[in-house]
Amino acid sequence: MKANIRTEKKTFILIHGSWHSAWNWHKVTPLLAKNGHTVYAIDLPGMGRDKTPIQEVTFENTVKKLCDLINSIDGKVILVGHSKNGIMISQAAEYRPEKIEKLIYLAAYLIPNGKTQKEYSVQDTEGWLKSYVTIHEETKSHTLQPEIFKEGLYHDCADDITEMAKVILSNEPIESGVATLHLSDQNFGSVPRYYIACTEDRAVTPFIQKKMYTETPCKKVYSMATSHSPFFSKPQELVNIFLEIAEDD
Repeated sequence: MKANIRTEKKTFILIHGSWHSAWNWHKVTPLLAKNGHTVYAIDLPGMGRDKTPIQEVTFENTVKKLCDLINSIDGKVILVGHSKNGIMISQAAEYRPEKIEKLIYLAAYLIPNGKTQKEYSVQDTEGWLKSYVTIHEETKSHTLQPEIFKEGLYHDCADDITEMAKVILSNEPIESGVATLHLSDQNFGSVPRYYIACTEDRAVTPFIQKKMYTETPCKKVYSMATSHSPFFSKPQELVNIFLEIAEDD
């Protein structure tokens, strides 16, 4: 039997979700790198170690940062977006379709043209997080209250993840959630899409995940029996899916 050995190496760009940062991917990045792939796990503007004032962060300047990174890389990239920031990889695909090989939505908002992330979030009435979000009008941002971290985001993760989150999680800009996506079949629609559904997700529930990937069909839909954070609870299983998607023709 001929061994299935992959020789072509890919470039992954990993985009975190609300309140989080590149820290999301600290278990995933070395596993992809071990397989010879190049990985960029970035902090979006105003998040993590990025020092952009949160009140200056917009949807468009966030997408621009992502596009600037894509432009700086030789060859095509695979974009992975988690949670809310599926909207970022969608808009980037509209602007740079020729540079993006595949889009991977991990329990992410897959929003159609002319709609906003908030329009879908409000339909997710069974989610656990909404009543724990604190709005900060002065900085046009919001935060998630720590008492919901474990049960809302990390219920199948080690307790140290929750403790780290209490130190690391930060404000999330409000504007991107109400920004309208501008997508076309010619650009965004030309990039193959894949969805990884988390079936025990309490933040972006299976109901709204299915609604989104049904309305905007993907080439393949995978399922993981995890919380909203499989990069912490089942990193190897998640990476195995990434690798299978990378090899898909």
